[in-house]
Amino acid sequence: MSQFNRRQFLQSSLAAGAFVSLSSASSSKAMAANEEVNIAVIGCGGRGGAHLSQFSSLSGVNIAGLVDPDESRTGSAQRKFPKAKRYTDIRKMLEDPAIDAVTIASCNHWHCLAAIWAMEAGKDVYVEKPLSHSQWEGRQVVNAARKYDKVVQIGTQQRSSPIQDEAKKLLHEEQALGKILSVQVCRYGIRGSIGKRSTPLEVPSSVDYDLWLGPAADQVLYRDKFHYDWHWDWNTGSGEMGNWGVHVLDDVRNVVFRDSVKLPTRILAGGGRVVWNDAGDTPNVHFAYFDTGEIPTFIGLSNLPAEPGGKKGLNYRGVTSGYLVQCEGGYYSGRRGGGDAYDNQGKKMRSLRGSSGTSHAQNFIDAVRAQDNSNLKAEVAVGHDSTGWCNLANIGFQVGGQYKPDAFEEIVTPNEGAKRIWSDLQAQMESHLAAHGYKLSDSEIRVSPMLNHDPETERFTGPHAEGANALLKREYRPGFEVPEIA
Repeated sequence: MSQFNRRQFLQSSLAAGAFVSLSSASSSKAMAANEEVNIAVIGCGGRGGAHLSQFSSLSGVNIAGLVDPDESRTGSAQRKFPKAKRYTDIRKMLEDPAIDAVTIASCNHWHCLAAIWAMEAGKDVYVEKPLSHSQWEGRQVVNAARKYDKVVQIGTQQRSSPIQDEAKKLLHEEQALGKILSVQVCRYGIRGSIGKRSTPLEVPSSVDYDLWLGPAADQVLYRDKFHYDWHWDWNTGSGEMGNWGVHVLDDVRNVVFRDSVKLPTRILAGGGRVVWNDAGDTPNVHFAYFDTGEIPTFIGLSNLPAEPGGKKGLNYRGVTSGYLVQCEGGYYSGRRGGGDAYDNQGKKMRSLRGSSGTSHAQNFIDAVRAQDNSNLKAEVAVGHDSTGWCNLANIGFQVGGQYKPDAFEEIVTPNEGAKRIWSDLQAQMESHLAAHGYKLSDSEIRVSPMLNHDPETERFTGPHAEGANALLKREYRPGFEVPEIA
């Protein structure tokens, strides 16, 4: 498909590798319903492979570009898509006016810069969760989408499952369970240690390490594996909170709050990286309280088995990776692709079943063809806010200090439902840590003070704000700075 009639390419700056807009007037022109959409996939690892499978299966979608700083990955992908061009440097791909849109399945630290560069080059964007590695850079992506009038979808694919609307109807329109009192979010999934080498990890010869690092700091790696385990390093990843927590918190923002609560006004978080003694620095046990002004929301997260050596993780009233909405007349237990409503005696009232969001990619392509954001299931601003809950919980952990006996006194539990959930979570975290030989008061465990947050400015306020605000934006390597978008 020719792009010259619809978009104008944005030239690259040799100094910074950024793109300068020439014109965005052509971006509003809708495509024909059967017009082929040329896609480039940025990041050809596991999640990128899923993108290739999903988008190539859609009618009228052509995989035209494969981008990864690891040439072995683009080589493997090209064997399945021989007509696609291979690129090590994203900027080279963005010079191709035939590319209509990109999907981004790179490491987290690349998401925002890749998305902004793509929009500056006239491309629409599908970017994996979490949207951002820091809250400030996520805001720049939202600003760029508005400035360049681009279609931007976030990869919280469960938003495209009809079960989300069914759950909202049950809880809000029918009020089948009565008033919502509080929410417990769970991400209890066992993972293993990433190891801790005595000598630095050698970067694979197939990887252009400068391009792989991009915006991240050049730090020596001591983990066992190069790929995937970047998730558990603050320099490149967002821990389990940003990896899986974002999915479930996004469910809650959608189903419980119907997106009316963008960001919490107060946050308290705690946890630690315990048992493993490995090269990771993100917590493998993490909990947080979010003050939404109406419905208290809590999250419990653990990558450890419930008991040492066990094969099962924790659960809260049967929920492992999902959420429990406590209401006056019962509770709703939600998860990806399903949910169940119970009365206060524990009798099941209704079951909801559906997909995990298999139409999410099609939803994006439809919006690209129409050049219309209005029907996107996970538009960029929605993804920014859901990612924000994770970013704030991570900041809470990072600024935390040693546990104090009065640490939880400021947590608001305005009703019996909220009191029960918070009491259950506190007891569960304490017993879980004890099972592995730790106490909340141990030096390995951090607990933040109550942090006040202004959702409008997206900054912390009041006591303890300085240290927390310092983590809203990272330092970028020269040539890979995320630009501030007015």
